[in-house]
Amino acid sequence: MPRSRFTRAALGTLATLAALVGAACGETPRASTTPQPERTVVAAPVRSVEPMQDTPPPVRLLAIDWAKVPLVTVDDALAVWRTIAPTGEDWQEKLDEVPATAARPLAIALLLGGSFTCMAPQLRRECTQPHYDVDPPAHAATFDAPCLRRLLALWALDHLEPADVPTVLPALRSLVAIPPPESQLVEAAIAAVPEYDRATRLELVGLALAAGQSDAVDMILTTLDEPSLVTAATRFHSASALVVLSADSQRPTYIAAVTDEALSKSARIGAIADLLTIDVANARLEPDLHAALVTATASADCGVAAVAIRALVATGEKQYLPKRGKTVLAMMRTLCVIASYERLQGADDPSLLAGLVPAKGLERLAVTYDALGETDEDGDGNVHTSRQLDLLSRDALAFPQTDEATRAMQSCEGTVCKSADLEVRYVIKPGAGGLRLTRIELWDRPPCPAAPVPMP
Repeated sequence: MPRSRFTRAALGTLATLAALVGAACGETPRASTTPQPERTVVAAPVRSVEPMQDTPPPVRLLAIDWAKVPLVTVDDALAVWRTIAPTGEDWQEKLDEVPATAARPLAIALLLGGSFTCMAPQLRRECTQPHYDVDPPAHAATFDAPCLRRLLALWALDHLEPADVPTVLPALRSLVAIPPPESQLVEAAIAAVPEYDRATRLELVGLALAAGQSDAVDMILTTLDEPSLVTAATRFHSASALVVLSADSQRPTYIAAVTDEALSKSARIGAIADLLTIDVANARLEPDLHAALVTATASADCGVAAVAIRALVATGEKQYLPKRGKTVLAMMRTLCVIASYERLQGADDPSLLAGLVPAKGLERLAVTYDALGETDEDGDGNVHTSRQLDLLSRDALAFPQTDEATRAMQSCEGTVCKSADLEVRYVIKPGAGGLRLTRIELWDRPPCPAAPVPMP
């Protein structure tokens, strides 16, 4: 049967479409049978290619013929430093031009010159933000400026060889003794000593720890062997070194830590906990730990004393519980220990304060602070404060705000103790049988004033 025109036309359209799709998919298109008009090909104009321009050499800041510069003595090297004349703005670019052959003698001379303490030690003051970073040098700072010299020292330490350590050892000792907020120089100075020279590394670690640089030496401690770690924990009082060691294999070191007053509170309490875990597993309190705990009950740190007392009381030795003092100072010590001790007690355990207060109970004054207060509701003349006075009977006592009160106990003047957020005032008066705690006042401290925003 003959096909209609429509069918032939439709088939032609589909064929064309199939050819286009095939071409788009990468197939070779079939030749079209439809005659195509001739096309005139016009050649594209030829563009001239311009020659590449040579990049101009960088401008050099140092006009020094290094092949002719003498660098035999320290004085020679210092004279070259004066020629380099680094500043806080260009020191990095200038040192990038120093050849490797000159970098080493320049590094040694610089380190032996000292004067790298950029910032003085910070005094702890209220409402002052601590510095965690060292200030950069001013752009106009010159070679003798300590803040610039510390950056030059970091460069110098990176250019030392192991054989240079004995020569610059006095400088390394001075660098690691720089107190916080410096830390980079401390780490770099110790890292300049090869790991196989453990004695020198350990010496520098001890000096750094004495300068308060415990955070800066934490990573270095992992490179020390076990005898060196024992020395760091016992002689240098390093909490991090103690943590690396094990109470199982280094029991004498852990026993010593319990009574080490120069060791941090958290490290000493951790040592007690680890040793107790071992002894409890063995179903007996070993004599060495018992003796250490008895000594620790008199620790200057109330938190350590409280943990030691709690451990002894758990074995039935209640004679170590804190007692009412015969002097105000002794009473404050007892209160300090009780504040930490009650943090360890269960909810149903009676408060040790009951033995310190009069028969009628304890007055507790709470003065809360509200920065948004607008009315003087309690008539004390201050719209931001409100007062509440309660009388607590002996059987209803509990040390108030133990966490914050414990922190406040770390900073006391007489019978007034302060933390950042709370001031605790203890009123101690003579009573039947000796001194009695009659009143505790808890004063919220106003927040520190906001620092002024610098004008743009």
